[in-house]
Amino acid sequence: MLARLVLKRSAKHEGESPFWISFSDLMSALMVLFLVVMAVTLVSVTQSIDAATRATIERSAAINRVMQMIAQDPKSAGVGVDQQNFRIDLGKEVRFDSGSYAISTAAGQFLRNYIPVLLRAKESEDGSRWIRSIVIEGFTDEDGTYLYNLQLSLDRSRSVVCSLFQTSDATDALTPEQLRKVQELFLVGGYSFNSIKKDKAESRRVEFKVDFWGLDERVPEASDVLNGKEFGRC
Repeated sequence: MLARLVLKRSAKHEGESPFWISFSDLMSALMVLFLVVMAVTLVSVTQSIDAATRATIERSAAINRVMQMIAQDPKSAGVGVDQQNFRIDLGKEVRFDSGSYAISTAAGQFLRNYIPVLLRAKESEDGSRWIRSIVIEGFTDEDGTYLYNLQLSLDRSRSVVCSLFQTSDATDALTPEQLRKVQELFLVGGYSFNSIKKDKAESRRVEFKVDFWGLDERVPEASDVLNGKEFGRC
């Protein structure tokens, strides 16, 4: 008589065990985790970009307000204010004779009356944050050598500053406080004949260039180096 063969089945199939995760379930979990990480990263990057864009827009708006303040001042009526390039062409108010850097009496009076416009712009909320300096740039016509005109253009810039410090009992004289601000704010530069115009007379000019702080730059703390410093003489 043949023996009866009995096969025993395990209580549960290994695939049904709660202690094992299928490969497909594992991949699904990893995919969900990846998507969560990507979503968090994208939100963080987007917020950073939005903050940087917002800061750039706010800076541009502040600079535009500063330049509009200068352009809309009544004393800027005869002056060419380039609000896009932050330049102020003094027009016919300040011109030089050929080979000369002497400031005429009328030009000196104009400058002393006009400079407070720039000082007020600097003292405004936007100006105090963003204006770094104002550069007085001298220009020449094409007559003469490059180095000669480079020196001449620098002399013309310096003459503008000297005219501001002329002592006078006239009503257009700047106050000591205003002169101190000029000392802190204004710089001089020369362009030789690198930026000539069609008319030689127009080339023999000076311009103001408003220089602004960059977005990531911070205004340094006020220094007392210039306190009590004598202005000197030209």
